[in-house]
Amino acid sequence: MHPFRTTSLRRAAVALALTLVASGSAVSATTAATTASTPASASGGHSSGGQSSAGATKRAWFTSWAQSQQELAPTPLRDQSVRMITHLSQGGGALRVRIQNTFGTTPLTVDAATVGRSGQGGAAIEGDIRTVTFDGRPEVVVPPGGEVWSDAAGLKTRAQDDIAVSLSVSGTVTPGRHTGAFRSNYLTAPGSGDHTAEASGSAYTQTVGSTYLVSAVDVHNPALKGTIVAFGSSVVDGTGSDNCGPGCTPDGTDHRWTDDVARRITAELPGTRQLAVANAGIGGTTSSAACPRNPAGIRGLDAASRLDRDVLDLHGVTGVLYYYGTNDLANGCAAAQILSSYDEVFQRLRAAGVKVYVTPITSRPGYTDQNNLDRHAVGTHVKKRNNCDGTCDGVMDFDQVLKDPLKPNGINPAYDTGDGVHANIAGQRALADFVSLPMLLSSTTRR
Repeated sequence: MHPFRTTSLRRAAVALALTLVASGSAVSATTAATTASTPASASGGHSSGGQSSAGATKRAWFTSWAQSQQELAPTPLRDQSVRMITHLSQGGGALRVRIQNTFGTTPLTVDAATVGRSGQGGAAIEGDIRTVTFDGRPEVVVPPGGEVWSDAAGLKTRAQDDIAVSLSVSGTVTPGRHTGAFRSNYLTAPGSGDHTAEASGSAYTQTVGSTYLVSAVDVHNPALKGTIVAFGSSVVDGTGSDNCGPGCTPDGTDHRWTDDVARRITAELPGTRQLAVANAGIGGTTSSAACPRNPAGIRGLDAASRLDRDVLDLHGVTGVLYYYGTNDLANGCAAAQILSSYDEVFQRLRAAGVKVYVTPITSRPGYTDQNNLDRHAVGTHVKKRNNCDGTCDGVMDFDQVLKDPLKPNGINPAYDTGDGVHANIAGQRALADFVSLPMLLSSTTRR
């Protein structure tokens, strides 16, 4: 076993690195804190409360879970309830949820909402169920293209809790969704009405593999130091995280590398230096909107187009883990186009006080020679001076982790799901183990 696979030794290594950071021997970082925002009412634009703010001194709300909306579901909801299971990276004394109608063409009416701890049996809830309100009211209408953050709900939570968010949707509306939840979520039958307060979950007879309407959960926890957002395509979203190899059945859910990073933070960082982790990956997307073979289905989902909604409108964001480029190359982008998109996104993040950590583009056996030349050019730029030649704040070389040591333009067979592109559960864990926690924590200090 690698020595740093043991928690005690890894804690010792982290403690030493944190001492170096505190003494000034390590690179400094940016404060990208968010002040505690008041509950947002439904709007047709982005909530201003989530914008990161360098120099903010008092923070209370941090985004602890996220899944970015990307399209409309194939089937409308008709006077029925949905129960979406969210997995918190950190807990707190209260929580609030974001509901989005980003891709909707008609108003979304939510006439009841609750939160509670997800039970062991499907849609069941264990313990208290808390009513969720919006500006003090039990119902809210979210206009097409709009979103809303709820009021605070007094449910105490802990790191790694699964929280069920239940919404009763009135009328007929096609919901926005995040396509791959990598877990089961639940719907009641059409026409069944409000079952948000039901603990047994027996009315939730339909199962879906997507996450409907709910795109983020905040926790109220002033002890946290920040939220780290992983931003990218399917390699961030979690494709492969349900694959443990032929003939193997995964043990539970939440095996993305970002989930493993969150667990490492809880286990290895001191209690006074804890961070939340949010996942803003969308499969199939690109950093650049200009790749000539970008399909119509990802139009408007490039990194720059969704940066505000999926990253900067979250709360307490101090750092971003940027893992893009694999689809850019496959869709015909050259190195110059990819790096141009990097520069735009990195400038906006850093202007908002958010630190940016970047991985070189990871390998694919299907890349052409020109793809690999472009991949090498992007990787060389990213690794230059260990800070993208001064345009980012640090490097996490996931290509070094995943590549086959004998065939470096392909994935290590031990980490390959079989498609040559995505990491299996072992690969996800290897990526998480490679991430420097002191680097992440340095995002909470000034540059």
